[in-house]
Amino acid sequence: MLDENLPTFYFRHSSNNPLLSILYFTQNGSEQAAEYSLQRMNPDLPQSKNKYAVAMGDAVVQDVIFGEVLIEPEFQQPSLSAAEARQQNGAPPAPIPLIPDGFTIQLYNPDQQIIVKGEKSTWTGKESWEFEMPQQSFRMPSVSKVDREQTNPVASSLTPKIMFKWKRDSKFSKDMTCYMTGTSVGGKKSKDPDITIALYKHGREPTVTIYEPNLRRVDIEDRKGLEVVLLLGAEVIREIYLFPNRDSFNIAGAPNKRKNSRPTPTASASPPLVMTGAFGNLPPSSSPITQQPTPPQESRIDAETKRLQAIVEQEEREREKQERAEQRRIKKMLEEEEREQQRREAEVAKETERLRKQFGMQGQDFGPRPNLPPRPGSQVPHLQPPVPPPRPLSAEPRPHAHASGSGFGSWFHGLGATPGAPAAYQNFGYPQQSQPQSGRRRKSDDGGKVLKKKSTMF
Repeated sequence: MLDENLPTFYFRHSSNNPLLSILYFTQNGSEQAAEYSLQRMNPDLPQSKNKYAVAMGDAVVQDVIFGEVLIEPEFQQPSLSAAEARQQNGAPPAPIPLIPDGFTIQLYNPDQQIIVKGEKSTWTGKESWEFEMPQQSFRMPSVSKVDREQTNPVASSLTPKIMFKWKRDSKFSKDMTCYMTGTSVGGKKSKDPDITIALYKHGREPTVTIYEPNLRRVDIEDRKGLEVVLLLGAEVIREIYLFPNRDSFNIAGAPNKRKNSRPTPTASASPPLVMTGAFGNLPPSSSPITQQPTPPQESRIDAETKRLQAIVEQEEREREKQERAEQRRIKKMLEEEEREQQRREAEVAKETERLRKQFGMQGQDFGPRPNLPPRPGSQVPHLQPPVPPPRPLSAEPRPHAHASGSGFGSWFHGLGATPGAPAAYQNFGYPQQSQPQSGRRRKSDDGGKVLKKKSTMF
């Protein structure tokens, strides 16, 4: 299930009647309830030979029919090889039904026919089935007799129609998606971006999910008719095109040349065969039933079916064999490229080692880098910080004390004689003449006399 909140229909076969299927509806997580019934043609009826018919009706009152489909395929005489002709002892082979390109859905109240046309993409091989539904299906209510006698809007070619298309998700997938592809007015089609309307999921219980958020963009009066067309069309496509079966057409009697859903009137006295008559509603008639031609032998049909199945299986095996061969070829090519790259790397390493042994490593070391002067504008990476001038001895005591020649206590041990000190500081307290030093003298304000810097201790 795509989403339990979306409207979803489940197709389930009835346990009591093999020709009956019930469609169960659920939405917003509700319990499943019977909504529609699918009735198939009774194969025992003489008018059901060489036909495919299915009708959708009410789940409770099954006599109420909302829509139905009738398909009468064309038949083709198969061509046999010489060996197959010998096996048949010269007897003509059984005719093979040709699956038509499309079919017609007959809706009731209001009566209208929806033609479904199938096509296959030559580029991707994906199949699709498109159909159109008119925007206006009901007449406007009016008391005028002239308005009531006007042409039904369904039959008018000027009524705008909405185009839909069922598309298979992939070439080998059994799932489909229905899109709204555009509009059509008077045969002129206008393509629009695809809008998802419904999704069909194949499984043990096939489901059709209506994508309700996009239904607001579908401008159609007959919403019930659109729902019947989606459900009935998905079932017919599944049985006829996705899973074709020999028993679908109830092959018996002479082949019929018609392949549309509308019956042709005959000149015989027997009543015409209408679509609802295929489901047991045909009125009784006193005219004798025409004799059916001799049916083909079941063994021939089974043999032809097995032959076609064998051909399909052989094609599938050939395709899988080609895919495996292509995968092996690509894997082998990648391995060869990897070996070639390793071989080249080994040759380069071998040549490098040979040149190293032959010429050695001399000349590879260019020696230390020369100490070139810095370029103008470039910053020197490492600069020696400038050495500050020594501070006065009176501002910082020396680490070693000298008691001799000082005359003061040991508390002033840092003021003793220090080797290399100026003569003015050898004997503290006795001023002597000393040479002036830059940075250690200052000029006074009166007369520019050079004065000695005073001690911070006194």
